[in-house]
Amino acid sequence: MAALWGCGSQPRSTSQAPQPLSSTSLQSSQQSPTFYLDAAAKATDAETRQRYLLQAVQAYINTNQLKAASEILDALRGSLVNVAELQAQHRYLQAQVLEHKGMLADALEQLKYVSSWPLADWQWRNYYQLRASLYAKTKRPVEQVRELCHLSQYLSSEENAELNRQIWSQLNALQEETIEYYIQQGGEATYLGWLKLAYLAKHYAVDPSSLVSQLGRWQSANPGHPAAMQLPQDLQDALSTKPYHPQKIAVLLPLTGERAKVAEPLKNGITAGYMDDPDSNVALQFYDTATGAAAAYQAAISAGADFVIGPLLQDNVQQVIEYKTTHSKQADATPLPPQLFLNNAEALSKNNDEFYFALSPVQEAVDAAQRMYQDGIEQPLLLASDDAIGHRMAESFNLSWQQLTDKSAEIHYFTNDKMRNTVQNALGVTDSEARIDAVKKLLGTRVKADFRSRRDVDAIYMICSAQDLTLLKPFIDVNFSVFAEPAKLYTSSRARQDDSRQTVQELNKITISDIPWLMGANGSSNLASLWPSWGNPQKRLYAMGFDALSLVNKLAQMRAFPGYQLSGHTGLLSVNKDGVINRQLKWGQYNHGVLRSN
Repeated sequence: MAALWGCGSQPRSTSQAPQPLSSTSLQSSQQSPTFYLDAAAKATDAETRQRYLLQAVQAYINTNQLKAASEILDALRGSLVNVAELQAQHRYLQAQVLEHKGMLADALEQLKYVSSWPLADWQWRNYYQLRASLYAKTKRPVEQVRELCHLSQYLSSEENAELNRQIWSQLNALQEETIEYYIQQGGEATYLGWLKLAYLAKHYAVDPSSLVSQLGRWQSANPGHPAAMQLPQDLQDALSTKPYHPQKIAVLLPLTGERAKVAEPLKNGITAGYMDDPDSNVALQFYDTATGAAAAYQAAISAGADFVIGPLLQDNVQQVIEYKTTHSKQADATPLPPQLFLNNAEALSKNNDEFYFALSPVQEAVDAAQRMYQDGIEQPLLLASDDAIGHRMAESFNLSWQQLTDKSAEIHYFTNDKMRNTVQNALGVTDSEARIDAVKKLLGTRVKADFRSRRDVDAIYMICSAQDLTLLKPFIDVNFSVFAEPAKLYTSSRARQDDSRQTVQELNKITISDIPWLMGANGSSNLASLWPSWGNPQKRLYAMGFDALSLVNKLAQMRAFPGYQLSGHTGLLSVNKDGVINRQLKWGQYNHGVLRSN
């Protein structure tokens, strides 16, 4: 968010009265650089002259004249008077210049104040604001939170309310294991208090009784902490939300007919999850949707089901939603039980007791955008199959990338018969070869030249099938020139091979996403003896079934507290405000014919 409240000073409107020459405060640089340079030239002592020069530097930065700003800073280095305010401001301005140049690590290295410096509050405020901003830009959220905690000492109560929301939002996005690691590293009391609160919230979110007692202990240990006085709203919501504890769970699946084979792995996964909890007193009953999803749903309700899982097929989901809508309009309508649909709906309902769980390729594209952003990718290129799934995934990736970076991703769609041409056009090889041909016509055919591919692309996301990947990867390899650093290659689980060593030997250094259960060394090996004909698609559905049942008792709290993540077979699972189950996938890379998780 833009709530770091701006770093540095901004130019003042020319309609305002000029600042008097006697004012040499470094807090504001609202005049033109020339104004401060003239004042520096008239100064009679070194400190006053350097104050005006530092104000000129800030004015140059405000107008993006970085070369002029750097020249003054370089000239002042080594000759600054021994005044803490000036020493600190010189470092601050140098860090600003480096930030504008994109040298973020150097800016952080420059921006280190001596803790004993007797600085005014405005200088410490600017200092922590800029450090927090730099950590945000370098994707180091925990360090950003630490600087924001320091910043809170210099803000008003209204500003601190917004700051606390920003801190909580940053911590909500982190994994429980990450937070636990940083707690062990230690730190200042307010900062550690936030980390410990975030850990407790994630660890106990789906067990309200335990969370209440843990929060009581935390508040006793942190009585002066800002969150002890006012718990974050989503945490309050989780505490007040009643969990689901069903006694009769109905599962709606196509058990007969041509779609039964699709549902079989999912049914087996649900059954495995049920058998995995021998102490459960829940009754589990399957209902066949092959002859009508609405009829199967009615039968489940008539039998007393107090939670429903399914249906699986999207048209069946719509049938059940339409039935429920009609039912709710009846004058004597009885309340319907909570439901976890095993697919997405055409339009999400506003019913807080309805949830949507799907192995969605569109979700996988969103996860890819977030992964590449975390990897430091700046210019991704998408090569997507020219079909419905390819378009949906590419558009979803692009939307997520725009939200993360305010920039669009470059997308090229290919068909099987024009795959090579698409790759060459996307990488700029076609234009390069055209230029070479033009030179040869001018200078003769004896001219030798190698094509050059683009150098601005630092990653390629291949949205394609497994069959297309074995063709697409070689085309990319041969169309990167020797003069360019090869881009990092990413793809989705749709492109995953059968993992035989011979098949994947040619896919070295491709980074691929998949469910955690299929990334582990022994994740699904036990299924081979039970269902030897199953491939990865069936194994993913089995894992989805297992997760669906394990989610039931946790869904209400997960919706109330979006920061909670459940480590499932199909991903790190969370629930958004619309009831959609989001999945953060596992990533691995092919090396010498072996897919290793990273």
